[in-house]
Amino acid sequence: MCMLTYLPPGMAPDPGALANGAVINDQGHGYAIVADDILVVERGMDAADVIESFVRTRERHPDGPALFHSRWATHGTVTVDNCHPFQIGNDRKTVLAHNGVLPAALQPVRGDNRSDTRVLAEDYLPAQPLGPLSNRRSRARLAKMITASNKLVILTVNRRYRYNVYLINETSGLWHDGIWYSNNDFRSGLSQYAAGTAWDGVCWCCEQVDTLVDDRYCRVCGACAECMTWSGVCDCYEQYLRDRWPTEPASA
Repeated sequence: MCMLTYLPPGMAPDPGALANGAVINDQGHGYAIVADDILVVERGMDAADVIESFVRTRERHPDGPALFHSRWATHGTVTVDNCHPFQIGNDRKTVLAHNGVLPAALQPVRGDNRSDTRVLAEDYLPAQPLGPLSNRRSRARLAKMITASNKLVILTVNRRYRYNVYLINETSGLWHDGIWYSNNDFRSGLSQYAAGTAWDGVCWCCEQVDTLVDDRYCRVCGACAECMTWSGVCDCYEQYLRDRWPTEPASA
């Protein structure tokens, strides 16, 4: 699922909220901060270290927008290379971070150890199939293509862009105390949610209400509420199919 956090200019992070998200999404972390005409970017596997670095660096550079990301891997290896944010193509002045599961066309092929977000950032967007991201209509097409359950934060210091930050599918996340979060993982007390069980009838992945089939699988996105992965790849799903539609015995 991941948790993506956006801080507007002048906003200090909430370390507790970031730590809550990191407990649930513990497979890599990273941040980016706009500091005048440069981007300060760091990624790492240890949540405490990356959060501490982010808070410290944000104190030095409070005036620009910033993002923080904690990863729950759905595609690609669990390594620093797959930690967000990612540079968009060869543009060292622009990065993006993502929350959600991208459409199949943007998922890595067999043998590709990258995450779906890396494929989006490194292969798809640089080809500009939707037009340049500096264009409002191109961003609208991107939002429609990735569907509303996916959220992106793009930070840039490239002069071709009018603004330093763009939130794609902002309304699919939520604002809390002046900070934007992609989902509710920043809240404390989600032990049942973190354990991978159904949480008040809300899908842990797409956060749609009352979509679970047999209290297990989301009919919208296919996520499994038992092992917190996708039904097409989890062992629970295979067992579910065997239980629901057992193989007919062979005729004598």
